[in-house]
Amino acid sequence: MPRLVVDPAFVVGAVDRRLFGSFVEHMGRCVYTGIYEPGHPAADPDGFRSDVLELVRELGVTAVRYPGGNFVSNYDWEDGVGPKDQRPRKLDLAWRAIEPNQFGTDEFVAWAGKAGVEPVWAVNLGTRGIKEAVELLSYTNLPAGTELPDRRVANGHEAPYGIKVWCLGNEMDGPWQIGHKTAEEYARLAEETANAMRRVDLDLELVACGSSNSGMATFGEWERVVLERTYELVDHISLHAYYEPRDDSASFLAAAEDMERMISSVIATADHVKALKRSSKEITLSFDEWNVWRQSDFPGELGLGIREVSPLIEDTYTVDDAVVVGSLLITLLRHADRVKIACLAQLVNVIGPIRTEPGGRAWRQTIFHPFALTAKYAGPTVLQTAISDGPEIDTASFGRVPALWSTATYDEKTGEIAIFVVNRSETDKIDLQIPVGGLRLARHLALYDDDRAAVNTADDPDRVVPRVIEGTEIVDGVCTATLPPASWHLIQLTV
Repeated sequence: MPRLVVDPAFVVGAVDRRLFGSFVEHMGRCVYTGIYEPGHPAADPDGFRSDVLELVRELGVTAVRYPGGNFVSNYDWEDGVGPKDQRPRKLDLAWRAIEPNQFGTDEFVAWAGKAGVEPVWAVNLGTRGIKEAVELLSYTNLPAGTELPDRRVANGHEAPYGIKVWCLGNEMDGPWQIGHKTAEEYARLAEETANAMRRVDLDLELVACGSSNSGMATFGEWERVVLERTYELVDHISLHAYYEPRDDSASFLAAAEDMERMISSVIATADHVKALKRSSKEITLSFDEWNVWRQSDFPGELGLGIREVSPLIEDTYTVDDAVVVGSLLITLLRHADRVKIACLAQLVNVIGPIRTEPGGRAWRQTIFHPFALTAKYAGPTVLQTAISDGPEIDTASFGRVPALWSTATYDEKTGEIAIFVVNRSETDKIDLQIPVGGLRLARHLALYDDDRAAVNTADDPDRVVPRVIEGTEIVDGVCTATLPPASWHLIQLTV
């Protein structure tokens, strides 16, 4: 019988709570009729949907990246501040939609305060550059007394926002990106932008753009070139990855293998540059876009007609999707020593854990649940897990891989251990033993279903919810649990 061993003495690293971040972009209905809908029955005085705010808090999101995404590479932030009746309507080149600019910098900061999340800001290094980045930073972070912060005060916001984390552009290696650049071009621009921003505010965390995905022809080399120019000026390098269910469902359930390898490769590249520079500084990772996305259904930017804000990539998530999202969260935690920020992309409607109807209801998608439970129960320290005698599965994409994928966290103050584990086998239930000593079982929750294609809808929002697993027990210091095929689990142990 497979045996999972975990011991508080074997530590991976501390959990940065920003690992449970998300992402809001001006894309589709993420902002308009997503988080912001004046006139909605649940809208507060600022036009923010209170039903969505309640779900965001329940989800456990800690940080939200804004305003993009591809959108940021053609965005003039000045259009989104000041009197709303004076803000221009403009064509967004990223998604070919008319941007009304009724929600911008000040609105997002206000929304983030109500949601209880830390803003993570991206600057436009596609069509603009150093000057725009410095001016936006001055507007948000400087006290009154000079032009730009005085403009913020005139717009009704006396105190500086103190935004700490700034992304130096978005996916600048991608040919789809407005103003995309070679590694050398981007590295030089990021270096100069970082240098200028630090002259405005020394207390910043800066994120350099890494590769848009591990399949890019320049993956690895892009990171090397960028970090050789920016190593001492930035704190993190970004990673992006989306996973799609195709005909090979076994490979989809094992998608965490790709994320694991991507993280390890970027860490190796960053440490290579560290060695070249004889630096004592360690670059950490910001996995600031990740999720399941059926990209084959997306017509591409040029396949979109110019239009008002309308639905875009509103994927409806299945049980399998939720199991994969849970396994990707496990992977991020397994690298908590180096992954310090991560953003589930996106938050609402656009491949989001939360869905809404304009003027109507809001509900939780299946992927909401593993994220919310991981954010709620993950302790402050990640522990190593080891599985002996575990079965394996065959995949077309990754070869033969373990059927069980796991991590664990520990809370030294309470003694609690939370184990997160996925059974990636499509056919076999697995009986798992966990030596626990004197601990007792607090809860065993799982997400699975006999119908792996089951989804949640506005009419049936609780079709797929976490289940309490009966029969899990501790006998003579060993916890025994049965894991159904294609299932995600939280097993919490307490003193």
